[in-house]
Amino acid sequence: MEKNNHTTMNTRVLVYLALLVAIQIVLVRIISIDLGFARVTIGNLPVVLAGMWFGPFAGALCGLVADVIGCFIRGYAVNPLITLSVMVWGVIPVLMRPLMKGSKTRKMGMMCVALVITSIVGTVFLTTLGLVLMNGYHLAAILPSRLIQWAVLTPVYCVLVCTIYFSPLTNMVLSGTVGRTA
Repeated sequence: MEKNNHTTMNTRVLVYLALLVAIQIVLVRIISIDLGFARVTIGNLPVVLAGMWFGPFAGALCGLVADVIGCFIRGYAVNPLITLSVMVWGVIPVLMRPLMKGSKTRKMGMMCVALVITSIVGTVFLTTLGLVLMNGYHLAAILPSRLIQWAVLTPVYCVLVCTIYFSPLTNMVLSGTVGRTA
């Protein structure tokens, strides 16, 4: 009996991860503004949620799979630094979860700190480095717009992640009651 529950739990998590991968692909590859050296999107939101709901390995896996499939869909070559950047979005907030204790306000504040750190490492550092090294962009040419992108999108991520993660949806996902009818 315990083995079946374990198998069901793994299957349930894989289904959620597949759904989050699909949402990430739609947000990044279809519902986004692509400027070449910058993409205005909230596509890392599902990756953050995958990590927060199911752990850092699940978050990294969600980011990896979504980026690789998305690259193939759009006809891009996989840029390992950008793929690593997407994976980081599923890992860093989870690693900071032990600091998210206390009142709901404190938890949300720490989540925002985690997202700021994640966006600096992922968006400003790794993705920019990937664009410079792998795509040949000049750092001085793209850094100002990358910093503007970071400054605009980071607060948006903070609001969206906190709204979703600290909502009843998280309890429903973790308890397995999403989609069940009475």
